Amino acid sequence: MPYSDFVLPDVVERFGLTVVEEQGTFAQIPPLPAISDLLQTLLAEQIPLAQAINTEKARSEFIVANVLAEIRRQMPGQISLFSGVELSVSRLDGLSGYCDFLISLTPQQMFVRAPIVALVEAKNADMPAAWGQCLAEMLAAQRFNAEHENVIPKIYGAVTTGTGWMFGVLEGTTATIDYKNYSIDEPERICGIIVAMARQTA
Repeated sequence: MPYSDFVLPDVVERFGLTVVEEQGTFAQIPPLPAISDLLQTLLAEQIPLAQAINTEKARSEFIVANVLAEIRRQMPGQISLFSGVELSVSRLDGLSGYCDFLISLTPQQMFVRAPIVALVEAKNADMPAAWGQCLAEMLAAQRFNAEHENVIPKIYGAVTTGTGWMFGVLEGTTATIDYKNYSIDEPERICGIIVAMARQTA
């Protein structure tokens, strides 16, 4: 089944997860001292455009992709970024399909080697509902790393509408979801959190 078919109660029950709901888990992470002039310009131009078009595709192309490209600029030669890539580890468990976005902890861009952050675009602007899909992708990343002997103890996740962002972390069978809505009005903070995730310091 595709990751998008998962809902949170199903993921929790099927995989025996413990979910901890918190507010502001990632708020203590310092924002980046600065983001690039390029990202500032792109967001100033394209956030209003994405809001006017008001489709998931527009938010993905004009906001989310630009933010993630900034993460890659902030970490040159350290990570790879994937969009719409397949990550299939267990068809029996339903952990197969395509991910909206993945950040991998290697610079190789031709294929996924060490997924560490899964990012899901919230359907119908419903971020809480997107956590089922996001957690399923995080579990798939966790299994992928175990099978490939990648020592990555924490897998991170994010759900977003482009203008709003929520973050979470999976360690073992415990998933912590931060229900604070982080706004794109503070891009340095959002980028700071994602960079900390990629550096495994979040």
